Amino acid sequence: MARLAVASGADVVCLGRRPGPVGRHSFWDAASPNMPDLSGVDAVLHLAAAVGDPRPGRRTEAAFRAVNVGGTRRLLAASAGRPVVWVSSASVYRPGPYVAPVREDHPVDGQRTAYGRTKSAGEKLALAAGAVVLRPRAVYGEGDPHLVPRLRRIVRGGRAWLPGPDVPLSLTAVENLASACLAAIRWPAGAYNIADDRVYQRDAAIAAVLGVPVRHVPIAVARAASLVAGPALTRYSIDQVTDGMVLDIGKALGRGWRPVTPS
Repeated sequence: MARLAVASGADVVCLGRRPGPVGRHSFWDAASPNMPDLSGVDAVLHLAAAVGDPRPGRRTEAAFRAVNVGGTRRLLAASAGRPVVWVSSASVYRPGPYVAPVREDHPVDGQRTAYGRTKSAGEKLALAAGAVVLRPRAVYGEGDPHLVPRLRRIVRGGRAWLPGPDVPLSLTAVENLASACLAAIRWPAGAYNIADDRVYQRDAAIAAVLGVPVRHVPIAVARAASLVAGPALTRYSIDQVTDGMVLDIGKALGRGWRPVTPS
């Protein structure tokens, strides 16, 4: 996103613990009680988050809340009337399975992970402050530290073992999320789904990424295994590849945004 902003002619300040790929760096730890320095900034694009699917517990919940809720609260206070685009996640939606494309008015509750619960709480703060909230699903592409590495864990014996039958699902190319972030600076406040403009079939997409054929195991067997498998296999990771979540992106399209990378 920072590279795309620079390419569009913007002066970029990367706010965080580490410098970004371009622009000026301003240090801020979203988990700390310190307020970020936004002097000279005209618009704020907030992508910082505690992510992942660690073992549940009070410590995990507190760590995620410190960043996704506390950090959001401090950033919104520092923004002081500037336009804010807050990147949320489709994980805020009530868990499936889903039988129709998910719109922005789908219930936002019942999340099963600290990530989903704290992203939901954080985006409520953002929406109350008049921000634009983007809800991508399964972001992939250059620099992906989560999706593909997690998928590689399911390969055994030259096969990708997936729970349940093939399902349709939405994915979001990082280029599409970046272009939506910049476009959304000018959008009315509210929540917007962001995804590629095609619906993927799970098995074909994963086979193409991993380069191995897909085989199926019963969902019940996978869920039973998740009780003892630890972080390598969790209920959340099973839901992500079995719930059939397809995002309705009509609201973002109505603002003139178009996905730039059909895959």
